[in-house]
Amino acid sequence: MARSAQPISGHAGIVAGTLVVAAVLLAFLGIGLRAEASAGFGAAEWQAIRFTVVQSVLSALISVALAIPLARALARRDLPGRQLLITLLGAPFILPVIVAVLGLLAVFGRNGWVNAAFGTLGLPPVSIYGLHGVVLAHVFFNLPLATRLLLQGWQSIPAERFRLAAQLNLSPWVIFRTIEVPLLARILPGAAALIFVICLTSFAVALTLGGGPRATTIELAIYQAFRFDFDLSKAALLSVIQLVLAGGAAVLALWIIPQISLTGGMDRPVQRWDGRGGLQRFGDGVAILLGAGFLLLPLFSVAVSGLIGLPEVPASVWRAALTSLWVAGISVCVLLAVALPLAGWIAIHARGSVEAIGLLGLSASPLMIGTGWFILINPIADPVSLSLLVTAVVNALMALPFALRIVVPGIREALQSHGRLCMTLNMTGWTTWRWVILPRALPQIGFAAGLTGALSIGDLGVIALFADPDRTTLPLQMYRLMGAYKTEAAAGAALILLAMALGIFWSFDRGARWYART
Repeated sequence: MARSAQPISGHAGIVAGTLVVAAVLLAFLGIGLRAEASAGFGAAEWQAIRFTVVQSVLSALISVALAIPLARALARRDLPGRQLLITLLGAPFILPVIVAVLGLLAVFGRNGWVNAAFGTLGLPPVSIYGLHGVVLAHVFFNLPLATRLLLQGWQSIPAERFRLAAQLNLSPWVIFRTIEVPLLARILPGAAALIFVICLTSFAVALTLGGGPRATTIELAIYQAFRFDFDLSKAALLSVIQLVLAGGAAVLALWIIPQISLTGGMDRPVQRWDGRGGLQRFGDGVAILLGAGFLLLPLFSVAVSGLIGLPEVPASVWRAALTSLWVAGISVCVLLAVALPLAGWIAIHARGSVEAIGLLGLSASPLMIGTGWFILINPIADPVSLSLLVTAVVNALMALPFALRIVVPGIREALQSHGRLCMTLNMTGWTTWRWVILPRALPQIGFAAGLTGALSIGDLGVIALFADPDRTTLPLQMYRLMGAYKTEAAAGAALILLAMALGIFWSFDRGARWYART
Protein backbone atom coordinates (compact mmCIF):
# COMPACT_ATOMS: atom_id res chain seq x y z
CA MET A 1 0.00 0.00 0.00
CA ALA A 2 1.33 3.40 -0.85
CA ARG A 3 2.53 5.55 1.99
CA SER A 4 0.99 8.76 0.58
CA ALA A 5 -2.65 9.86 0.40
CA GLN A 6 -3.80 7.85 3.39
CA PRO A 7 -6.91 8.83 5.35
CA ILE A 8 -5.06 8.26 8.65
CA SER A 9 -1.65 9.46 9.72
CA GLY A 10 1.06 7.52 11.48
CA HIS A 11 1.88 10.18 14.10
CA ALA A 12 0.12 8.45 16.99
CA GLY A 13 1.63 5.16 15.87
CA ILE A 14 5.11 6.67 15.92
CA VAL A 15 4.53 7.84 19.50
CA ALA A 16 3.23 4.40 20.51
CA GLY A 17 6.13 2.64 18.79
CA THR A 18 8.60 4.96 20.49
CA LEU A 19 7.10 4.15 23.88
CA VAL A 20 7.34 0.40 23.19
CA VAL A 21 10.96 0.65 22.08
CA ALA A 22 11.77 2.87 25.06
CA ALA A 23 10.18 0.42 27.51
CA VAL A 24 12.23 -2.48 26.17
CA LEU A 25 15.43 -0.45 25.84
CA LEU A 26 15.11 0.77 29.43
CA ALA A 27 15.02 -2.86 30.54
CA PHE A 28 18.12 -3.53 28.43
CA LEU A 29 19.80 -0.48 29.99
CA GLY A 30 19.06 -1.69 33.50
CA ILE A 31 20.42 -5.12 32.69
CA GLY A 32 23.49 -3.65 31.03
CA LEU A 33 24.26 -1.58 34.11
CA ARG A 34 24.51 -4.68 36.29
CA ALA A 35 25.70 -7.35 33.88
CA GLU A 36 29.34 -8.18 34.52
CA ALA A 37 30.71 -10.49 31.87
CA SER A 38 33.85 -11.02 33.92
CA ALA A 39 31.79 -12.68 36.65
CA GLY A 40 31.08 -15.60 34.32
CA PHE A 41 28.81 -18.58 34.88
CA GLY A 42 29.15 -21.64 37.04
CA ALA A 43 28.15 -25.19 36.17
CA ALA A 44 24.55 -24.58 37.33
CA GLU A 45 24.05 -21.67 34.92
CA TRP A 46 25.47 -23.60 31.95
CA GLN A 47 23.21 -26.53 32.86
CA ALA A 48 20.22 -24.16 32.88
CA ILE A 49 21.13 -22.92 29.39
CA ARG A 50 21.51 -26.47 28.06
CA PHE A 51 18.25 -27.57 29.67
CA THR A 52 16.38 -24.58 28.21
CA VAL A 53 17.52 -25.35 24.67
CA VAL A 54 16.99 -29.11 24.97
CA GLN A 55 13.47 -28.89 26.39
CA SER A 56 12.51 -26.24 23.80
CA VAL A 57 13.75 -28.38 20.91
CA LEU A 58 12.02 -31.50 22.22
CA SER A 59 8.78 -29.63 22.92
CA ALA A 60 8.72 -28.12 19.42
CA LEU A 61 9.51 -31.39 17.61
CA ILE A 62 7.03 -33.51 19.60
CA SER A 63 4.27 -30.89 19.30
CA VAL A 64 4.46 -30.63 15.51
CA ALA A 65 4.93 -34.41 15.11
CA LEU A 66 1.76 -35.16 17.08
CA ALA A 67 -0.13 -32.36 15.37
CA ILE A 68 0.26 -33.91 11.89
CA PRO A 69 -2.06 -36.94 12.35
CA LEU A 70 -4.51 -34.93 14.49
CA ALA A 71 -4.81 -32.05 12.02
CA ARG A 72 -5.06 -34.47 9.07
CA ALA A 73 -7.82 -36.42 10.77
CA LEU A 74 -9.76 -33.24 11.57
CA ALA A 75 -9.27 -32.02 7.99
CA ARG A 76 -10.82 -35.08 6.34
CA ARG A 77 -13.48 -36.07 8.88
CA ASP A 78 -16.85 -34.40 9.44
CA LEU A 79 -17.77 -35.96 12.75
CA PRO A 80 -20.41 -34.72 15.20
CA GLY A 81 -18.75 -32.27 17.61
CA ARG A 82 -15.83 -31.63 15.23
CA GLN A 83 -16.36 -27.84 15.27
CA LEU A 84 -16.63 -27.85 19.07
CA LEU A 85 -13.36 -29.78 19.34
CA ILE A 86 -11.63 -27.33 17.00
CA THR A 87 -12.93 -24.47 19.14
CA LEU A 88 -11.67 -26.16 22.30
CA LEU A 89 -8.25 -26.47 20.69
CA GLY A 90 -7.90 -22.75 21.33
CA ALA A 91 -8.55 -23.14 25.06
CA PRO A 92 -5.03 -24.17 26.17
CA PHE A 93 -3.59 -20.99 24.67
CA ILE A 94 -5.63 -18.79 27.02
CA LEU A 95 -5.61 -21.29 29.86
CA PRO A 96 -3.61 -20.04 32.87
CA VAL A 97 -0.43 -22.11 33.02
CA ILE A 98 -0.74 -22.83 36.71
CA VAL A 99 -4.28 -24.17 36.16
CA ALA A 100 -3.13 -26.44 33.35
CA VAL A 101 -0.30 -27.74 35.52
CA LEU A 102 -2.79 -28.65 38.24
CA GLY A 103 -4.87 -30.52 35.65
CA LEU A 104 -1.83 -32.36 34.31
CA LEU A 105 -0.86 -33.36 37.85
CA ALA A 106 -4.35 -34.79 38.37
CA VAL A 107 -3.99 -36.94 35.25
CA PHE A 108 -0.26 -37.73 35.06
CA GLY A 109 0.92 -36.99 38.63
CA ARG A 110 2.05 -39.47 41.27
CA ASN A 111 -1.52 -40.05 42.43
CA GLY A 112 -3.07 -39.30 39.05
CA TRP A 113 -5.35 -41.31 36.82
CA VAL A 114 -2.58 -42.65 34.58
CA ASN A 115 -0.49 -43.97 37.47
CA ALA A 116 -3.62 -45.49 38.99
CA ALA A 117 -4.21 -47.35 35.73
CA PHE A 118 -0.56 -48.42 35.60
CA GLY A 119 -0.84 -49.71 39.17
CA THR A 120 -3.88 -51.78 38.22
CA LEU A 121 -1.90 -53.32 35.37
CA GLY A 122 1.12 -53.95 37.61
CA LEU A 123 3.29 -51.38 35.81
CA PRO A 124 5.69 -49.02 37.64
CA PRO A 125 4.50 -45.42 38.19
CA VAL A 126 5.81 -42.53 36.11
CA SER A 127 6.97 -39.18 37.45
CA ILE A 128 5.81 -35.91 35.92
CA TYR A 129 8.66 -33.85 37.36
CA GLY A 130 11.86 -33.05 35.48
CA LEU A 131 12.54 -32.87 31.75
CA HIS A 132 9.69 -35.16 30.68
CA GLY A 133 7.21 -33.22 32.84
CA VAL A 134 8.26 -29.86 31.38
CA VAL A 135 8.09 -31.26 27.83
CA LEU A 136 4.71 -32.88 28.55
CA ALA A 137 3.28 -29.56 29.75
CA HIS A 138 4.69 -27.67 26.78
CA VAL A 139 3.25 -30.22 24.37
CA PHE A 140 -0.13 -29.78 26.09
CA PHE A 141 0.02 -26.03 25.45
CA ASN A 142 1.52 -26.09 21.97
CA LEU A 143 -0.04 -29.16 20.34
CA PRO A 144 -3.31 -27.21 19.80
CA LEU A 145 -1.39 -24.28 18.32
CA ALA A 146 0.45 -26.53 15.87
CA THR A 147 -2.78 -28.36 15.04
CA ARG A 148 -4.63 -25.13 14.29
CA LEU A 149 -1.81 -23.92 12.02
CA LEU A 150 -1.71 -27.23 10.13
CA LEU A 151 -5.49 -27.48 9.93
CA GLN A 152 -5.71 -23.98 8.49
CA GLY A 153 -3.18 -24.99 5.85
CA TRP A 154 -5.00 -28.23 5.03
CA GLN A 155 -8.28 -26.34 4.61
CA SER A 156 -6.59 -23.97 2.14
CA ILE A 157 -6.03 -26.82 -0.36
CA PRO A 158 -8.60 -26.37 -3.17
CA ALA A 159 -11.22 -29.10 -3.47
CA GLU A 160 -10.40 -29.43 -7.18
CA ARG A 161 -7.04 -31.04 -6.35
CA PHE A 162 -8.65 -33.85 -4.39
CA ARG A 163 -11.30 -34.24 -7.11
CA LEU A 164 -8.58 -34.59 -9.74
CA ALA A 165 -6.70 -37.06 -7.54
CA ALA A 166 -9.88 -39.15 -7.23
CA GLN A 167 -10.44 -39.09 -11.00
CA LEU A 168 -6.87 -40.30 -11.49
CA ASN A 169 -7.53 -43.04 -8.88
CA LEU A 170 -4.46 -42.08 -6.87
CA SER A 171 -3.84 -44.08 -3.71
CA PRO A 172 -3.96 -42.38 -0.27
CA TRP A 173 -0.17 -42.61 -0.02
CA VAL A 174 0.34 -40.90 -3.41
CA ILE A 175 -2.14 -38.16 -2.46
CA PHE A 176 -0.28 -37.62 0.80
CA ARG A 177 3.08 -37.47 -0.97
CA THR A 178 2.07 -35.20 -3.84
CA ILE A 179 -0.48 -32.85 -2.25
CA GLU A 180 0.00 -32.87 1.52
CA VAL A 181 3.75 -33.25 2.01
CA PRO A 182 4.54 -29.97 0.13
CA LEU A 183 2.03 -28.25 2.41
CA LEU A 184 3.70 -29.69 5.52
CA ALA A 185 7.14 -28.66 4.25
CA ARG A 186 5.86 -25.08 3.99
CA ILE A 187 4.15 -24.88 7.39
CA LEU A 188 6.07 -27.15 9.77
CA PRO A 189 9.35 -25.16 9.99
CA GLY A 190 7.52 -21.97 10.96
CA ALA A 191 5.28 -23.72 13.46
CA ALA A 192 8.24 -25.47 15.09
CA ALA A 193 10.23 -22.23 15.26
CA LEU A 194 7.30 -20.40 16.87
CA ILE A 195 6.83 -23.11 19.51
CA PHE A 196 10.59 -23.16 20.15
CA VAL A 197 10.47 -19.41 20.94
CA ILE A 198 7.48 -19.80 23.24
CA CYS A 199 9.15 -22.64 25.16
CA LEU A 200 12.42 -20.73 25.53
CA THR A 201 10.76 -18.15 27.75
CA SER A 202 8.63 -20.56 29.75
CA PHE A 203 8.65 -19.84 33.47
CA ALA A 204 5.61 -21.14 35.31
CA VAL A 205 5.92 -24.66 33.87
CA ALA A 206 9.58 -24.93 34.90
CA LEU A 207 8.77 -23.45 38.32
CA THR A 208 6.11 -26.07 39.07
CA LEU A 209 7.32 -29.16 37.19
CA GLY A 210 11.04 -28.49 36.81
CA GLY A 211 13.38 -27.07 39.38
CA GLY A 212 16.45 -28.70 40.83
CA PRO A 213 19.94 -28.44 39.35
CA ARG A 214 19.13 -30.66 36.32
CA ALA A 215 15.75 -29.18 35.36
CA THR A 216 16.12 -25.41 35.59
CA THR A 217 15.45 -23.06 32.69
CA ILE A 218 17.14 -19.69 32.19
CA GLU A 219 13.93 -17.96 33.30
CA LEU A 220 13.87 -19.98 36.49
CA ALA A 221 17.58 -19.32 37.07
CA ILE A 222 16.91 -15.56 36.76
CA TYR A 223 14.10 -15.87 39.28
CA GLN A 224 16.27 -17.84 41.72
CA ALA A 225 19.19 -15.41 41.39
CA PHE A 226 16.79 -12.52 41.97
CA ARG A 227 14.55 -13.82 44.77
CA PHE A 228 16.80 -16.17 46.72
CA ASP A 229 20.34 -14.79 46.24
CA PHE A 230 19.46 -11.20 45.25
CA ASP A 231 22.40 -11.46 42.85
CA LEU A 232 21.40 -8.77 40.36
CA SER A 233 24.61 -9.17 38.39
CA LYS A 234 23.95 -12.87 37.75
CA ALA A 235 20.28 -12.18 36.97
CA ALA A 236 21.30 -9.47 34.49
CA LEU A 237 23.89 -11.70 32.80
CA LEU A 238 21.38 -14.53 32.49
CA SER A 239 18.91 -12.05 31.01
CA VAL A 240 21.44 -11.16 28.32
CA ILE A 241 21.80 -14.84 27.41
CA GLN A 242 18.02 -15.16 27.39
CA LEU A 243 17.77 -12.16 25.10
CA VAL A 244 20.31 -13.55 22.64
CA LEU A 245 18.62 -16.95 22.49
CA ALA A 246 15.00 -15.75 22.40
CA GLY A 247 15.72 -12.76 20.15
CA GLY A 248 17.62 -14.85 17.62
CA ALA A 249 14.96 -17.52 17.61
CA ALA A 250 12.19 -14.90 17.32
CA VAL A 251 13.81 -13.34 14.25
CA LEU A 252 14.17 -16.81 12.74
CA ALA A 253 10.53 -17.61 13.51
CA LEU A 254 9.34 -14.35 11.93
CA TRP A 255 11.23 -15.12 8.74
CA ILE A 256 9.77 -18.56 8.30
CA ILE A 257 6.44 -18.16 10.13
CA PRO A 258 3.68 -19.62 7.94
CA GLN A 259 1.84 -17.22 5.66
CA ILE A 260 -1.23 -19.30 4.85
CA SER A 261 -3.53 -18.22 2.05
CA LEU A 262 -5.97 -19.77 -0.32
CA THR A 263 -4.27 -21.11 -3.39
CA GLY A 264 -7.04 -20.81 -5.93
CA GLY A 265 -9.96 -23.06 -6.64
CA MET A 266 -13.68 -22.37 -6.74
CA ASP A 267 -14.41 -22.57 -3.00
CA ARG A 268 -16.24 -25.89 -3.33
CA PRO A 269 -16.59 -28.02 -0.17
CA VAL A 270 -13.64 -30.38 0.12
CA GLN A 271 -14.39 -34.10 -0.25
CA ARG A 272 -11.68 -36.56 0.73
CA TRP A 273 -12.07 -39.73 -1.32
CA ASP A 274 -8.71 -40.89 0.03
CA GLY A 275 -10.08 -41.27 3.57
CA ARG A 276 -12.96 -43.69 2.94
CA GLY A 277 -11.05 -46.89 3.59
CA GLY A 278 -11.38 -48.79 6.85
CA LEU A 279 -7.74 -48.32 7.78
CA GLN A 280 -7.94 -44.56 7.21
CA ARG A 281 -11.14 -44.29 9.24
CA PHE A 282 -9.59 -46.25 12.11
CA GLY A 283 -6.38 -44.18 12.08
CA ASP A 284 -8.23 -40.87 12.03
CA GLY A 285 -10.54 -42.01 14.82
CA VAL A 286 -7.62 -43.02 17.02
CA ALA A 287 -5.82 -39.71 16.37
CA ILE A 288 -8.90 -37.64 17.25
CA LEU A 289 -9.71 -39.75 20.31
CA LEU A 290 -6.17 -39.60 21.73
CA GLY A 291 -5.77 -35.91 20.92
CA ALA A 292 -9.11 -34.94 22.47
CA GLY A 293 -8.40 -37.07 25.55
CA PHE A 294 -4.93 -35.60 26.05
CA LEU A 295 -6.24 -32.04 25.80
CA LEU A 296 -9.60 -32.31 27.53
CA LEU A 297 -8.97 -34.69 30.44
CA PRO A 298 -6.83 -32.17 32.40
CA LEU A 299 -9.55 -29.53 31.92
CA PHE A 300 -12.19 -31.97 33.07
CA SER A 301 -10.15 -32.84 36.17
CA VAL A 302 -9.73 -29.15 37.03
CA ALA A 303 -13.49 -28.64 36.82
CA VAL A 304 -14.31 -31.67 38.97
CA SER A 305 -11.65 -31.10 41.67
CA GLY A 306 -12.37 -27.37 41.64
CA LEU A 307 -16.04 -27.88 42.43
CA ILE A 308 -15.06 -30.12 45.34
CA GLY A 309 -12.48 -27.63 46.62
CA LEU A 310 -14.54 -24.44 46.34
CA PRO A 311 -15.78 -24.56 49.98
CA GLU A 312 -12.13 -24.74 51.15
CA VAL A 313 -11.12 -21.54 49.35
CA PRO A 314 -9.87 -18.92 51.87
CA ALA A 315 -10.78 -15.24 51.74
CA SER A 316 -7.29 -14.37 50.47
CA VAL A 317 -8.13 -16.10 47.19
CA TRP A 318 -11.08 -13.80 46.55
CA ARG A 319 -8.97 -10.72 47.35
CA ALA A 320 -6.31 -11.99 44.95
CA ALA A 321 -9.01 -12.59 42.32
CA LEU A 322 -10.08 -8.93 42.52
CA THR A 323 -6.45 -7.88 42.20
CA SER A 324 -6.07 -10.06 39.12
CA LEU A 325 -9.13 -8.46 37.54
CA TRP A 326 -7.62 -5.03 38.18
CA VAL A 327 -4.30 -6.07 36.64
CA ALA A 328 -6.02 -7.60 33.60
CA GLY A 329 -8.15 -4.48 33.10
CA ILE A 330 -5.07 -2.23 33.17
CA SER A 331 -3.29 -4.58 30.74
CA VAL A 332 -6.17 -4.40 28.25
CA CYS A 333 -6.29 -0.58 28.48
CA VAL A 334 -2.52 -0.29 27.97
CA LEU A 335 -2.63 -2.73 25.07
CA LEU A 336 -5.44 -0.89 23.27
CA ALA A 337 -3.76 2.49 23.83
CA VAL A 338 -0.57 1.19 22.21
CA ALA A 339 -1.76 -1.44 19.74
CA LEU A 340 -4.44 0.55 17.86
CA PRO A 341 -2.29 3.53 16.78
CA LEU A 342 0.64 1.20 16.16
CA ALA A 343 -1.55 -1.08 14.06
CA GLY A 344 -2.79 1.91 12.04
CA TRP A 345 0.81 3.00 11.42
CA ILE A 346 1.76 -0.52 10.34
CA ALA A 347 -1.30 -0.82 8.09
CA ILE A 348 -0.35 2.21 5.97
CA HIS A 349 3.14 0.82 5.38
CA ALA A 350 4.34 -2.09 3.28
CA ARG A 351 4.70 -5.38 5.09
CA GLY A 352 7.88 -6.10 7.01
CA SER A 353 8.98 -2.55 7.82
CA VAL A 354 7.70 -0.98 11.06
CA GLU A 355 5.88 -4.20 12.03
CA ALA A 356 9.08 -5.41 13.68
CA ILE A 357 8.70 -2.77 16.43
CA GLY A 358 5.58 -4.38 17.77
CA LEU A 359 7.25 -7.76 17.82
CA LEU A 360 9.94 -6.77 20.30
CA GLY A 361 7.94 -8.57 22.97
CA LEU A 362 8.88 -11.88 21.38
CA SER A 363 12.57 -11.20 21.95
CA ALA A 364 12.24 -10.05 25.58
CA SER A 365 10.86 -12.28 28.31
CA PRO A 366 8.70 -10.89 31.15
CA LEU A 367 11.31 -11.75 33.78
CA MET A 368 14.02 -10.09 31.75
CA ILE A 369 12.03 -6.85 31.42
CA GLY A 370 11.03 -7.06 35.08
CA THR A 371 14.65 -7.50 36.15
CA GLY A 372 15.78 -4.52 34.08
CA TRP A 373 13.04 -2.27 35.37
CA PHE A 374 13.68 -3.36 38.97
CA ILE A 375 17.35 -2.38 38.66
CA LEU A 376 16.35 1.07 37.39
CA ILE A 377 13.48 1.68 39.83
CA ASN A 378 15.15 0.33 42.96
CA PRO A 379 17.46 3.34 43.65
CA ILE A 380 14.63 5.90 43.39
CA ALA A 381 11.48 4.12 44.59
CA ASP A 382 10.19 0.93 46.18
CA PRO A 383 9.69 -1.54 43.28
CA VAL A 384 7.35 -3.68 45.39
CA SER A 385 4.85 -0.83 45.67
CA LEU A 386 4.72 -0.71 41.85
CA SER A 387 4.57 -4.48 41.39
CA LEU A 388 0.96 -4.65 40.14
CA LEU A 389 1.34 -1.76 37.72
CA VAL A 390 4.60 -3.19 36.37
CA THR A 391 2.93 -6.59 35.98
CA ALA A 392 0.04 -5.06 34.02
CA VAL A 393 2.30 -3.10 31.66
CA VAL A 394 4.64 -6.05 31.05
CA ASN A 395 1.66 -8.32 30.34
CA ALA A 396 0.42 -5.80 27.75
CA LEU A 397 3.84 -5.73 26.09
CA MET A 398 3.94 -9.52 25.96
CA ALA A 399 0.50 -9.63 24.32
CA LEU A 400 1.31 -6.87 21.82
CA PRO A 401 2.86 -9.12 19.11
CA PHE A 402 -0.20 -11.39 19.09
CA ALA A 403 -2.59 -8.41 19.12
CA LEU A 404 -0.88 -6.81 16.14
CA ARG A 405 -1.02 -10.07 14.20
CA ILE A 406 -4.79 -10.10 14.83
CA VAL A 407 -5.68 -6.42 14.35
CA VAL A 408 -3.40 -5.21 11.53
CA PRO A 409 -5.01 -7.32 8.74
CA GLY A 410 -8.47 -5.97 9.62
CA ILE A 411 -7.33 -2.34 9.54
CA ARG A 412 -5.33 -2.91 6.37
CA GLU A 413 -8.37 -4.46 4.66
CA ALA A 414 -10.62 -1.57 5.75
CA LEU A 415 -8.17 0.97 4.33
CA GLN A 416 -7.75 -0.94 1.08
CA SER A 417 -11.49 -1.21 0.52
CA HIS A 418 -12.59 2.24 1.76
CA GLY A 419 -9.44 4.39 1.75
CA ARG A 420 -10.12 6.04 -1.63
CA LEU A 421 -13.72 6.80 -0.66
CA CYS A 422 -12.53 8.40 2.59
CA MET A 423 -10.09 10.61 0.68
CA THR A 424 -12.78 11.57 -1.81
CA LEU A 425 -15.06 12.62 1.04
CA ASN A 426 -12.15 14.42 2.74
CA MET A 427 -12.59 12.09 5.71
CA THR A 428 -9.33 11.81 7.63
CA GLY A 429 -7.94 11.19 11.12
CA TRP A 430 -10.28 10.28 13.94
CA THR A 431 -13.34 10.52 11.66
CA THR A 432 -11.93 7.68 9.55
CA TRP A 433 -11.22 5.66 12.67
CA ARG A 434 -14.73 6.32 14.05
CA TRP A 435 -16.81 5.57 10.96
CA VAL A 436 -14.67 3.26 8.80
CA ILE A 437 -11.93 1.41 10.66
CA LEU A 438 -13.31 0.65 14.12
CA PRO A 439 -16.68 -0.79 12.96
CA ARG A 440 -14.91 -3.16 10.54
CA ALA A 441 -12.01 -4.12 12.79
CA LEU A 442 -14.04 -4.35 15.99
CA PRO A 443 -14.27 -8.19 16.02
CA GLN A 444 -10.49 -8.46 15.70
CA ILE A 445 -9.97 -5.77 18.36
CA GLY A 446 -12.32 -7.55 20.74
CA PHE A 447 -10.52 -10.85 20.15
CA ALA A 448 -7.14 -9.22 20.84
CA ALA A 449 -8.46 -7.53 23.99
CA GLY A 450 -9.94 -10.78 25.25
CA LEU A 451 -6.74 -12.65 24.55
CA THR A 452 -4.72 -10.01 26.41
CA GLY A 453 -7.07 -10.06 29.40
CA ALA A 454 -7.00 -13.86 29.61
CA LEU A 455 -3.20 -14.05 29.30
CA SER A 456 -2.75 -11.30 31.88
CA ILE A 457 -5.15 -12.72 34.41
CA GLY A 458 -3.35 -16.09 34.35
CA ASP A 459 0.22 -14.78 34.27
CA LEU A 460 2.67 -16.05 36.85
CA GLY A 461 5.80 -14.21 35.82
CA VAL A 462 6.71 -10.68 36.85
CA ILE A 463 4.42 -10.77 39.88
CA ALA A 464 6.45 -13.69 41.26
CA LEU A 465 9.53 -11.52 40.97
CA PHE A 466 8.14 -8.43 42.73
CA ALA A 467 5.33 -9.58 44.95
CA ASP A 468 5.09 -9.42 48.71
CA PRO A 469 2.42 -11.07 50.90
CA ASP A 470 0.17 -8.00 50.68
CA ARG A 471 0.22 -7.69 46.90
CA THR A 472 -0.56 -10.90 45.08
CA THR A 473 -2.54 -12.04 42.09
CA LEU A 474 -4.67 -15.15 41.92
CA PRO A 475 -2.09 -17.32 40.04
CA LEU A 476 0.54 -16.51 42.67
CA GLN A 477 -1.88 -17.13 45.54
CA MET A 478 -2.81 -20.45 43.97
CA TYR A 479 0.88 -21.38 43.66
CA ARG A 480 1.35 -20.57 47.33
CA LEU A 481 -1.57 -22.85 48.25
CA MET A 482 0.00 -25.65 46.18
CA GLY A 483 3.33 -25.08 47.94
CA ALA A 484 1.57 -25.30 51.32
CA TYR A 485 -0.01 -28.64 50.24
CA LYS A 486 -3.54 -27.17 50.53
CA THR A 487 -4.59 -29.17 47.50
CA GLU A 488 -8.36 -28.75 47.72
CA ALA A 489 -8.14 -24.98 48.23
CA ALA A 490 -5.72 -24.75 45.30
CA ALA A 491 -8.15 -26.73 43.15
CA GLY A 492 -10.96 -24.34 44.06
CA ALA A 493 -8.73 -21.37 43.24
CA ALA A 494 -7.86 -23.03 39.91
CA LEU A 495 -11.53 -23.28 39.00
CA ILE A 496 -12.07 -19.60 39.86
CA LEU A 497 -9.03 -18.63 37.80
CA LEU A 498 -10.18 -20.75 34.87
CA ALA A 499 -13.65 -19.20 34.95
CA MET A 500 -12.18 -15.69 35.12
CA ALA A 501 -9.80 -16.29 32.19
CA LEU A 502 -12.50 -17.79 29.98
CA GLY A 503 -15.02 -15.17 31.14
CA ILE A 504 -12.86 -12.16 30.33
CA PHE A 505 -11.94 -13.63 26.94
CA TRP A 506 -15.55 -14.43 26.10
CA SER A 507 -16.79 -11.00 27.26
CA PHE A 508 -14.45 -9.03 25.02
CA ASP A 509 -14.61 -11.39 22.03
CA ARG A 510 -18.36 -11.98 21.98
CA GLY A 511 -19.19 -8.41 23.07
CA ALA A 512 -17.20 -6.90 20.20
CA ARG A 513 -18.77 -9.26 17.67
CA TRP A 514 -22.25 -8.48 18.96
CA TYR A 515 -21.64 -4.72 18.85
CA ALA A 516 -20.21 -4.96 15.32
CA ARG A 517 -23.40 -6.62 14.09
CA THR A 518 -25.72 -3.99 15.62
